[in-house]
Amino acid sequence: MLDHVFTDAIGALRDAMETAMLERQAFEERFQSDVLLGDLTWETSYSLPGEGLPPRTRADVTLDWPTWAQTSYRSWYIGEPLDEPPRIEVEIVFRVQRLVEVPQPKVVIAVLPEESAAMGRERLRRSAPTVETIYDDDLEETEYAIEVSYDGTYELDEAVLADGSKLDEHMSTVGGWIASTLVRLGDLKFEFLPPEDSDAG
Repeated sequence: MLDHVFTDAIGALRDAMETAMLERQAFEERFQSDVLLGDLTWETSYSLPGEGLPPRTRADVTLDWPTWAQTSYRSWYIGEPLDEPPRIEVEIVFRVQRLVEVPQPKVVIAVLPEESAAMGRERLRRSAPTVETIYDDDLEETEYAIEVSYDGTYELDEAVLADGSKLDEHMSTVGGWIASTLVRLGDLKFEFLPPEDSDAG
């Protein structure tokens, strides 16, 4: 059974993204359930508006609701002591793509903080960058991309569980941080290939 607290978090983050005027990549959104373990996963992607398809910069967001968190939440809901607050596992991957030349990781890392904005009492930690090379059928290099991820957890303590407005507040902070980070990445002086949808015109 799908519990409302996870979908509330999804809705709050989605509202924060839309308030920040980000553009949702609808075909990238997925809601999945692990039929063996019972974990729930929500994945979505947002970009700055007007960048075409695929966008030059993108934020891929993943929220995981593990089975143990569901059990913890249900215990709290029926009035049992909350030994360990439920947590949502969070990953945010920033991707710069359609690059004409191999990007220098130092240039990208220079505009990315080591930690995200606060999610309640938690912050996500930045990982090392990954550079991607895309080839054509003749194994010629055609374009490049770079990704940097932030990982961590969001704790649903009793204050958040009892007052849903705190959840909205925390997700709004993160949504604003994602938007400002995409703007900083978009301001980098990279040369980009034209979007694929420009061929139709």
